[in-house]
Amino acid sequence: MSSNTTEKRRLHPASLWSEAVSVTRMVAEPATSRVRDWSGQWLRPATTLISPIGWLLLAAVVLFWFLGLAFDWVEAVVAALVGTLLLLLAIPFIVGRSIYGVELDLARTRVAVGDRAVGSVEVTNIAKRPMLPASLELPVGSATALFHLPRMKPGQVHEDLFTIPTARRAVIVVGPVRSVREDPLNLLRRQMKWTEPEDLFVHPATTALVGSASGFIRDLEGLPTRDLSNSDVSFHALRDYVPGDDRRHIHWKTTARTGQLMVRQFEETRRAHLAIAVSMNTAEYGTDDDLELAISVGASIGLQAIREERNLSVLTQFGPLRTQTGKNMLDDMTRLNGARLRQHAVDLARKTADAVPNASVAFLVVGQHVSPTQLRSAAAAIPTGIRCFAIRCQTGATVSRASIGDLTVLTIGKLSELGIVLQRAAA
Repeated sequence: MSSNTTEKRRLHPASLWSEAVSVTRMVAEPATSRVRDWSGQWLRPATTLISPIGWLLLAAVVLFWFLGLAFDWVEAVVAALVGTLLLLLAIPFIVGRSIYGVELDLARTRVAVGDRAVGSVEVTNIAKRPMLPASLELPVGSATALFHLPRMKPGQVHEDLFTIPTARRAVIVVGPVRSVREDPLNLLRRQMKWTEPEDLFVHPATTALVGSASGFIRDLEGLPTRDLSNSDVSFHALRDYVPGDDRRHIHWKTTARTGQLMVRQFEETRRAHLAIAVSMNTAEYGTDDDLELAISVGASIGLQAIREERNLSVLTQFGPLRTQTGKNMLDDMTRLNGARLRQHAVDLARKTADAVPNASVAFLVVGQHVSPTQLRSAAAAIPTGIRCFAIRCQTGATVSRASIGDLTVLTIGKLSELGIVLQRAAA
């Protein structure tokens, strides 16, 4: 019975059609691949020479030729002839060969928000004859900068400087530099690429933590736990000797006084491991500036931990960030984009607890719309023994400190206040 059912399924028309389609694709794949390669080699360069205005004129020319020849419409034939003549006259403007040596130089590929980002485009005429005036285009993000080259003698060098706005955190693609030849009516347009694109990282703004703010992080190192150990550096108490204890830990003075073997017992200590969780759920923030403030807060605390060579983990709903160096961390933070997510602050706290179970302190950086109930649930998701802080970011808010159970909630209104709120947390 099962074999008959299988036979019917194999002979079903839909299955036969699907099999025929797959076989046809397999047979036609070599031919279609050659067609794609041919079109990419010949047709695509030709089509890119025509500007949008040129395509509009070409469509009008074809239409007028059809109307004029089909209906003996003299005016349409004249219009088609004029359009054809304009297209033919545009061809000499894009014909020719330019030989440039072009160098794109960004003074710095990584800057902070508000810092000055400058670069230069240096063009050298490496041909053996003078070059006519031309134009260079430099894409900068979604915008395009235009540079005009003068008439250049052989070997002559021309340099243009440019400044890139850095008002917002972003990864800006600069380049490639391309030369442009076009006719006066902008019907045909020929571009040649001379350099490769470069990435400019506009890192989030950060603030240096000094004084007791940085000391707050430093004091977390060696924070004792409630777990007892037979060997460590933090002495806790004495207890009776049991077989197997290390004799080096016998307290001989107490043993002599009591007549019974007594050994030292210690508290386990741990090296500070900071976990920073920055929520990227835009529903938790009032404005985009609040989200930017949260990213800057996380970056500032992370940089301080890296400077002090502390163990560090930085996480968002999208996953962990690189923290081997400050540059890697800031690069990853620059790439972050907020979105409306199902995962809220409580989910992020659970993810942080799972990813960094050995953390000594956890910073949960969130927005103003995270309720006290959610903060309480987030703190409950952090394992016992991990000191937890929530930093609520609301642009323009007054600095404050509150407690929800064992959770310390800090409110910050601008980045320069971060040191103040950490000092209050350390108090």
